Amino acid sequence: MASTKDRMATGARNAPFSRHLYRSTLTIDSLPETAPLRLTADSRYVLYVNGEEVGRGPVRSQPRKLHYDTYDVASLLREGSNQVVVLVTYFGSANSFWQPAVGTGNFGSVGVLALEMQLGHRWFVSGDDWEVEPATAWSEPPRKGFAGGVPVEVFDARLLEPEWKEGTAGNWSAAHVQPVVHLSGLGATRPPTDPFGALLPRPIGACGGEEVAPVAASIGNSMPPAAMAEDPIDNVRTHWHGLTSTMGPAQPGEVSFVATGPATRAASFDFGRIVAGHTAFTLDAPSGTTIDILYREAADTTPEAAGHHAPRTGARYIARGIGDTFVAQEINGLRWISMIITVPAAGTVRLSELRVREYLSQPTGNSYFRSSDPELDKLYLAGVRTVALNSLDAYVDCPTREQRSWVGDAVVHQMVNLTTSDDWRLPHWYIELANSPRPDGILPMSVVGDLEHGQGFTIPEWSLYWIHGLHNIYRYSADRATLTAATPTARRILEWFVPYLTDAGVLANLPEWTLTDWSSIFLNGKSSIHTAFWAAELREYAEIAEFLGNAGEASWAHAMHAKIRAGYEAFWDEKRGTYIDHIVDEEPQPAASQIAGALAIISGLAPSHRTARIIDWISDPARHVTRSWIGGNGTYDEEKIARQIKGDRQVDWNPETQSVVAQPFASFLVHDAYAEAGRPDLVLGSIRRWSTFLQDGWDTFGECWGWGTPAHGWSSTPTRDLIQHIAGVNPAEPGFTRAKISPAYGAIDRLEASTPTPYGNIEISVADNHAIVTSPVPFTLFDVDGRATNYPPGQA
Repeated sequence: MASTKDRMATGARNAPFSRHLYRSTLTIDSLPETAPLRLTADSRYVLYVNGEEVGRGPVRSQPRKLHYDTYDVASLLREGSNQVVVLVTYFGSANSFWQPAVGTGNFGSVGVLALEMQLGHRWFVSGDDWEVEPATAWSEPPRKGFAGGVPVEVFDARLLEPEWKEGTAGNWSAAHVQPVVHLSGLGATRPPTDPFGALLPRPIGACGGEEVAPVAASIGNSMPPAAMAEDPIDNVRTHWHGLTSTMGPAQPGEVSFVATGPATRAASFDFGRIVAGHTAFTLDAPSGTTIDILYREAADTTPEAAGHHAPRTGARYIARGIGDTFVAQEINGLRWISMIITVPAAGTVRLSELRVREYLSQPTGNSYFRSSDPELDKLYLAGVRTVALNSLDAYVDCPTREQRSWVGDAVVHQMVNLTTSDDWRLPHWYIELANSPRPDGILPMSVVGDLEHGQGFTIPEWSLYWIHGLHNIYRYSADRATLTAATPTARRILEWFVPYLTDAGVLANLPEWTLTDWSSIFLNGKSSIHTAFWAAELREYAEIAEFLGNAGEASWAHAMHAKIRAGYEAFWDEKRGTYIDHIVDEEPQPAASQIAGALAIISGLAPSHRTARIIDWISDPARHVTRSWIGGNGTYDEEKIARQIKGDRQVDWNPETQSVVAQPFASFLVHDAYAEAGRPDLVLGSIRRWSTFLQDGWDTFGECWGWGTPAHGWSSTPTRDLIQHIAGVNPAEPGFTRAKISPAYGAIDRLEASTPTPYGNIEISVADNHAIVTSPVPFTLFDVDGRATNYPPGQA
């Protein structure tokens, strides 16, 4: 269903950004006990019943995998007349989290809505008895740059009645039921239709969270209005420092002043931590008063706040002068709101009840980690919070900037959820959503949105991280439907690397954007890192194939792994006792990073007798240096980025005697290598570095060591590590039908932990050299001397 005007759009050309309101009246004689309703829209909807918001959606997905949401709205209905109103957004062009379908006749190039509700034997559906009103109060300024993929919302309330959610006023016209117009479509007017296919049920739980108020605020002096930029972000950035030379304290969440004439004032609000959701406030002000908002993740005095990669997220609200209430349509992440208030005429201005209504996929259950070490407890909670902030309708890189669903980043989010939440729908959704390969078999680097839509270059390693995520599903839930659907893609990914194998059996000169980690590792030439990473995923693929009964696939993967092993020996540095990063023109290069050594261990390519020497090299703090090819000193470094693109990389450390440490993301590989070597003490020592993020009141993990976004999900491995490597709880068999419990005795005076399985939580407490375990599944418990004892479900 769409507006009559939209009906004329055909072909692949997309309409511009638009919003429309749809309404219908439902008359009820007696209230039903249940009123199940399901709906979807392209691109997004907000559903209101009798003026109350019911929900928002649908989840991001590729256009041919459009999902619907289900609600029971019985509690919102009343006897007599009921108004159902749906606000439908069509983004027009691809953004960070949405991409247009290929238009086919009436569908795929304009906004559409499909809704149905069952009332006993009666059906209430979106049809030709509905009405539509163009919601021209909303507009979107042109997007700018890579960081501008999140839509900026401009809302002119003067163009919409205060009662718009109730659907009781406005300029409505008949909505049009869209028929299919392609060959053999037969004029169908209900799903399934091309280009959306069969509508699919929502794959994850409902998003939500608390309403968060600012903890501090300040306001600047009144100044004469200046020329206003079209984009509210540009307007705030242009005028901010001129309006904030003198700032005084204000009531958090409230700004009030009297304007004696046209005036502009700046206000700043600090929420005390990163929050993510829908901004909301009420406003009493003269008609035409403009509220321009810039959402900030860093204080406006930092390099990160003003740099090229700073977030371009914000909003503009223009007051109608009566009944002004703003609830943002878009999700934004922020710590600070920088606000410029421009008043067109004399009058009183009062902005109050400023809040962020968090809209996140929240962890559930009663998992925990508690210990005698407050630092570790704080790290555990920080990882849970960081991942929650990056769990929207999919795992995203950061809530404050892109909100893109990067295929590689999300493997850490997934591991944290599997160890801290008993709702595993989002970990499975990660696998399903990213299972969208290019024609050559490799995955896009980010799925659903401008990057997948553009079909440009990808990050090959991101597909390998996705296979690791599939292996996590095998270990934790062993969900056969997920594994069966995804393993053909995993095989195609692994095959994609085969043409880059040398005769000796190692990977060389991978094209596209090669990125295993943001650390300064060397990936050109013959790469030990790429070779070992590929080998690790061959092993994990073989395990999954064997579990599914695909002996031939497992045999192929084992054979490829064996082929690699002989050639991989060329990367061994006997003198230093580790593996180097790469070989160029048949000359071994000196760099021997932490990641290269770690992957040698976890891939199974390094002989076990070398493990201790490798661990010595990669764990020695005296050898460690922290470097990145693209950032440092508080922000992304444009000069470094330009040099890296040209292949002009500056090496300002001694690669013969020093080793570049992993950035927070790929550190999970290093920690897994420590654990495999039986060194949980090294894991514990390493994760303490993450405390550098938790200074000055921050409670989330940042993107990189010393620079980047302040809430980046991929940095959250300490939370997983405390469960898997310190409490020592892991699946021993696929689907967690049996547990392996090997605590790090003596690492901490005391710890207590609870972590989920499909059958309930495993609880463990460790003090001195003793452990008490309560488990819903059989388990093998290792004592302080490494002796293993098998136990049935229960307590031991």
